[in-house]
Formats: sequence, structure tokens, C-alpha cells
Amino acid sequence: MPLNIFVALAIRLDSKGPVLFKQERIGMNSKTFNIYKFRSMYQDAEKNTGPVWSTKDDPRVTRVGKIMRKLRIDEIPQFFNVLKGEMSLVGPRPERKFFVEQLSQQIPYYKRRLKVRPGITGWAQVKHKYDESIEDVKVKLRYDLFYIENMSLRMDIKILARTILVVLFGKGHYS
Repeated sequence: MPLNIFVALAIRLDSKGPVLFKQERIGMNSKTFNIYKFRSMYQDAEKNTGPVWSTKDDPRVTRVGKIMRKLRIDEIPQFFNVLKGEMSLVGPRPERKFFVEQLSQQIPYYKRRLKVRPGITGWAQVKHKYDESIEDVKVKLRYDLFYIENMSLRMDIKILARTILVVLFGKGHYS
């Protein structure tokens, strides 16, 4: 709780807009839900561009947002989504409808990711970097499908442990 208060204060001091960011995502069985995150971008960041992927030196990300993303602190509010049953701790990351429609037309088996509850972290997140291209999505899809075919408590524990290492040592974020 003290971390959340500190993060909220830092966001408010750094840029205008709400502390929390809410965005519609596609979850298990193509059901839509609102994902919650600490806001790491300037308010209305996609107003002029529409949905786009984040890039390594994305100018839409605030100063505090860069730190939060590196440490994955922006993901903390998603525990609320887990409590609501919309997400799990481990699973394929939920995506926006715009990208699900686009990617499912371009990549065979993309929609198989929607057969399981999405997660805060996943095999693709600990094995590969953030999506910057369609090729990144294809690589991460292979990891997601591997996870879906091999889901187990043991694998979830392994992913959670690797997630902690990613957070502590900053691996995975555009590296």
C-alpha cells in the first residue's frame, strides 16, 4: 500500500491526468474487460495516432512512466483484475480488440491465446521483449501456445520466479 501511494503521488507530480489508466482488453473466450494500470503515458497519448505499439524510446511515456515500466510497477493495479476473475497471475497477456482483430487475420492460431484466462505475466513476457513488430508478436505467440499446451502449477511457479528476476534485474524491457 505505501508503494501505491508513492507511485500515485509521483504520477500526479510528473504529468496531468488520472493516476490509473483503464483500457478495454480481450480476455478468455473473447470476453472484453477493463484492465487497470498505473498511467505511464501522457493523457490521451494515442489521440492523434490511434492504437499503436510502444517503442523503445516512446515519446508518449512520461519520466515516471519510464521508471514504472522498467520495474513493472505500472502493472500492480492488475491484481484488481485478478481478484475480479478477469485475469490470472500467469497467462498470455491480454490485448486490445484492435490488435486482436488485426493479428488474428495475419497470424494463424493467434486466437488460441483467448482459450485461457490472460495473465499479469506469462511465458512470453519472461522469454521475450515488448512487442514492437509483427515478428515480435509471432515469437511471443509461440511462447504463449507452448504455455497453454503445458500449463501446470510447476510452470506457473517457474514463470513467477523468472518474473521476479526480470523485475529485479531489468531484463526483458527492450533488451
